[in-house]
Amino acid sequence: MNRRGSVPQQASTVSKVLDGQAVMWRMLWLAMLSFVLIVAQAMIAQARPESLAPLADKVSPAVVNITTSTVIEGRTGPQGIVPEGSPFEEFFREFQDRNRGEGRPQRSSALGSGFVISEDGYIVTNNHVIDKADEIQIEFFPGEGQPGELLPAKVIGTDPNTDIALLKVEAPMPLKFVNFGDSDVMRVGDWVMAVGNPLGQGFSVSAGIVSQRNRELQGAYDDYIQTDAAINRGNSGGPLFNMDGDVIGVNTAILSPNGGSIGIGFSMASNVVTKVVNQLKEFGETRRGWLGVRIQDVDEDVAEAIGLEGTEGVLVNDVPDGPAKDAGMQAGDVILSFDGKDVPDTRSLVRTVGNTEVGKTVRVVVYREGKTETLKVTLGRREEAERQASDEPEKSETEPTVTEKEILGLTVGVLTDSVRTELNLTDKIEGLIILSVDETTEAWEKGLRAGDVITEADQQKVSTISALETRVTEAKEAGRKSLLLLVRRNGEPRFMALNLKE
Repeated sequence: MNRRGSVPQQASTVSKVLDGQAVMWRMLWLAMLSFVLIVAQAMIAQARPESLAPLADKVSPAVVNITTSTVIEGRTGPQGIVPEGSPFEEFFREFQDRNRGEGRPQRSSALGSGFVISEDGYIVTNNHVIDKADEIQIEFFPGEGQPGELLPAKVIGTDPNTDIALLKVEAPMPLKFVNFGDSDVMRVGDWVMAVGNPLGQGFSVSAGIVSQRNRELQGAYDDYIQTDAAINRGNSGGPLFNMDGDVIGVNTAILSPNGGSIGIGFSMASNVVTKVVNQLKEFGETRRGWLGVRIQDVDEDVAEAIGLEGTEGVLVNDVPDGPAKDAGMQAGDVILSFDGKDVPDTRSLVRTVGNTEVGKTVRVVVYREGKTETLKVTLGRREEAERQASDEPEKSETEPTVTEKEILGLTVGVLTDSVRTELNLTDKIEGLIILSVDETTEAWEKGLRAGDVITEADQQKVSTISALETRVTEAKEAGRKSLLLLVRRNGEPRFMALNLKE
């Protein structure tokens, strides 16, 4: 019986051994997990240095404070405080006279930041920091080997479009400088450091991360890095550094309800700045490529109206005299690619054209009447085109007979001389004037208003009621759901697709 009783005892022993092995494996697994967590924490600690002091010591000598002064002519009255003719006008005039002589010129000072990009004294800052300044003084970071006094700076060139300015100082010794980095490799979450002169407090350092990239504020060439590193007034023109000490942005603007930093700052990306700086250094001004078209994004209605699959590309709504017109481009063309690069939207095309060398001949692929065509365009210079742009004098012609009709929710009529005069339209603009818009229709929802001028329908010119009716009929017979209109408001053209209703 003892032998028979040994079987359960052996099974119990085996079970205990297996349980022990399971515990051992669990302990081993927990140990491995702990090791992985320790390594991960070490990697995180390595990614974020314990101190930014070494980086600050490295880059600060190249950061400068900028002081500007401007003479402002004295005012002859309390403009901007009370309306002219107000009963309080005399009171405020006396108040101003007591505090500053009436009509006496005043000198205004402003502060900003900048950074040295070469040992021979080239300095980058914001254009708005030095705009209209009569005198610019540069203060360098205090320390051995640095200029110990304020140095006057001269303006080499400015670019209001990107708010960048290039200055130059003559220093008694080679200056310490910083290099530009590649802003395109920066990722959301990467650490950055801003250095500058916030609120006139002198050299200050703030740190944060890249909050977002490719922000657009208001300019056609905007490419801002958003950061939560503290940026205040006075930081303008200062550098935004990556952890290698390279400049990946120029601090330019903040979003704030109270004028102080709330963690939403914007720095112009270095890959935009370097192109501008190189041109300012070489030419004293920018030289951007110019295609010579007015464009708009393609929406779904427009794409359907012209038979285009998808909304990629940009729609050409006007082709004035210039490179594109010389190459045969037409209003209604959709630009699909430029110089071998796809064109997703208007912002992308404007930036790509602007960054292309003036005088270069590029291939532009356009969609026209159901097929693609390749045009060869020799780019002009945008700055020259803007300087030469001027309004042409108006001419009068015999006033045609006025007729009206309601079409697609619009009451339209033929242009008359009196209407041209009232709307300041040149004789070159032919079309139908919108007299009123039914507020319950799609035309109203899409923004058409009385005073707009329809110059084309279905990419064909219309100057009579019958011509517009013909375009509507043809579109319906072709089975299209919408009609493409080219509309001008205050001289600015824009394509718009209206649904056709049976």
